[in-house]
Amino acid sequence: MRLMRWLSLNLGRRVSRWVLYPIAAYFVLFAPAAKRASKQYLTRALGREARIKDGFRHVMSFASVVHDRVYWLSDQHELFDIRITGEAMVQAYQAAGRGVIFMGAHFGSFEALRVLGQRNGLNVRMLMYPDNARMVTQTLAAINPALTDSVIALGRSDSILRVRDQLAEGGCVGILADRSVAGEGGTTSLDFLGSPAEFPEGPFRLAALLRAPVVFMAGVYLGGNRYHLFFAPVADFQDVPPAERNAAIRNAQARYVQLLQEKCLEAPWNWFNFYDFWKP
Repeated sequence: MRLMRWLSLNLGRRVSRWVLYPIAAYFVLFAPAAKRASKQYLTRALGREARIKDGFRHVMSFASVVHDRVYWLSDQHELFDIRITGEAMVQAYQAAGRGVIFMGAHFGSFEALRVLGQRNGLNVRMLMYPDNARMVTQTLAAINPALTDSVIALGRSDSILRVRDQLAEGGCVGILADRSVAGEGGTTSLDFLGSPAEFPEGPFRLAALLRAPVVFMAGVYLGGNRYHLFFAPVADFQDVPPAERNAAIRNAQARYVQLLQEKCLEAPWNWFNFYDFWKP
């Protein structure tokens, strides 16, 4: 990451992007499990048999998003052509003094959320499982050390209290809600791109417990330097009675999966779960 940061910031985005092509080609040729998973997903999303050039485009999109992370985290947002949908909704929550839980996915760029935060003065912190949190913190330290405290590790004794305090102060938190972790709570089987897949319940139970509004977020990579930041309402647990909480959680999760599926069909190259997502 430190080497890539140096290349990116000293050579510029256009020149340093050339490094991505051999990296993407390597993974297409020598990562068979990821290649099979990519083909399985793309065949569903494209509605036809995925070919090797589709797989290369898929991995290249992932490499591009990871590369652009250097610029997002270095606050060089001016390098990108950014379109935003749903900004007024987030501004309304902010005006009411309410914190928001942004539910993202391993789809596009979650770092692009920082653009919305910078434009509207939002204080956004990411919720991650401990192993992921440690790796991301190391990445942040390599790119922008000032951001290392923007991650809250889940599964610790004070995790929920930190999230509660963040929301109570009008801050926002973000979590990726499309990947379950063994031993970290239950899952719900929902239809996704034509077959049932397991989605974790934990993020939605957390939102219900804290009576927070949930907003779907996707930083869709459109190629080149173009991004579309998309925000849509999922649920607001503020006035949900305890007796209706489970039903509200199920409805929110179904709404989230519906929005994620729509984005996968609109921008299929942005889905970055390179494993058998539908395996029981």
